[in-house]
Amino acid sequence: MELKLKIYITDQSGNKFLGIGVFWLLEQIRRHGSIRAAAAEMEISYSKAYRMLCTLEKALGKQVAERKKGGASRDGAELTPFGVLLLQRYARLNNEIKALAQKPFEIFAADLQEAVDE
Repeated sequence: MELKLKIYITDQSGNKFLGIGVFWLLEQIRRHGSIRAAAAEMEISYSKAYRMLCTLEKALGKQVAERKKGGASRDGAELTPFGVLLLQRYARLNNEIKALAQKPFEIFAADLQEAVDE
């Protein structure tokens, strides 16, 4: 048995704007220097990746990725310094929440196993 957590952040209206999918997208943009390449790596459409990025930036009111326009490949992007900071802080939050949840889960799993064995 293993605990899996899905952590996401919502705005005041309850709309999701930051979760593991957006985190992975930002990681891939940083790695590839392109929204298109990041989307391909994640096996999602460019338009979905672009919408995820726009939703995040709209919710935060701050630019997370600098888009480059034009050129033969028509793509290119890099995270802003704020985008890099967001990536680091979300990773830390995600890891800390999972670590905090581990002990209660272990207690639950032991109690459950005891009940099963009765």
